[in-house]
Amino acid sequence: MSQNLKGLFIGAGFFSRNHLNAWAEVEGAGIAAICDRDPVRAEAAAKEFGIAEWVTDAAVLQSGRFDFVDICTTMETHEALVGLAVQAGVPVIVQKPFAPDIETCLRIEANARKAGVPVMLHENFRFQKIFRRLREILSSGEIGDITFGRLNWRNDIDVYTNQPYLVETRRFMIMDVGIHMLDLARFLLGDASEVSCFNQSVKEGIAGEDAATMLLRHDNKAVSVVDVSYASHKSPNPFPQTLGEIEGRLGTVEILEGQVLRVHTAAGRRDEVIAEDGRAWTAAPWTQIQDSVPRTQQHFIDCLRDGRDFETSAQDSLKTYALAEAAYRSAASGRTVGIAELLKEA
Repeated sequence: MSQNLKGLFIGAGFFSRNHLNAWAEVEGAGIAAICDRDPVRAEAAAKEFGIAEWVTDAAVLQSGRFDFVDICTTMETHEALVGLAVQAGVPVIVQKPFAPDIETCLRIEANARKAGVPVMLHENFRFQKIFRRLREILSSGEIGDITFGRLNWRNDIDVYTNQPYLVETRRFMIMDVGIHMLDLARFLLGDASEVSCFNQSVKEGIAGEDAATMLLRHDNKAVSVVDVSYASHKSPNPFPQTLGEIEGRLGTVEILEGQVLRVHTAAGRRDEVIAEDGRAWTAAPWTQIQDSVPRTQQHFIDCLRDGRDFETSAQDSLKTYALAEAAYRSAASGRTVGIAELLKEA
């Protein structure tokens, strides 16, 4: 594949600017057309980002002109849109959450696998620089076998102004940020098989949970706490930082504010400060997340061109979604829920 891959971008909503800015940086690929049901929004995005074509009907996927599609829409649309791409044989990168429920996720994944069409979830938290470096430290064995992890995202960022539909979303916090954090827990501590969860609806007038505390049992016997909230009032607001710690038999790594990794071992303590990339289109407080988007999309393209599996393939991401599904079922039932049976449902 010596030529750049040509992509169709679907969805010109709130987070799409980060995707589109990132695609301008990705080596080996570019966006050839943008699709949105709103013609005004589609045309405006095409003009702003120098995209030659805009359309309002995703059926353009059937034209044979695209090497991949980036689906940046809400989860309710994913089954139909991924289905169109699979029919056309077009590889997919799709925003999280995968779908509204585990049964739909399983159908999407099975359909794509049967057709041999690669699908990747846009799980960008694991592609943040700080967590790529943390994974290197953990893999080096410096702190020994991992025994415990704590990952928390607690802030009061106003998510409702730019995404007003979240007020009416019944599966809210776990699906919005919690699923990123569950993927991150798997990335850092390994696969998990059981979840216990307590949910809270702190803000008045919302349909779903805006806080959740999840306890995971990992397959390697490690335990982690994944803690998310949009109702935590702090000054300064720590958004969008994920904080916490990872403990091993030989030491601990703290994840501190300011993108600092503090490593404790028998040899002493050291701090590693993870610098921002310095992109012109990123801006505080979003920089840490924005910097991860080009890495996520570059991984997708590199894997397509090299014929490698995605880190967050549809098949692998079923394990993350099953943890989120188990968390909801645990919160509703008051019991620990395993994911093995969930992955068999259809």
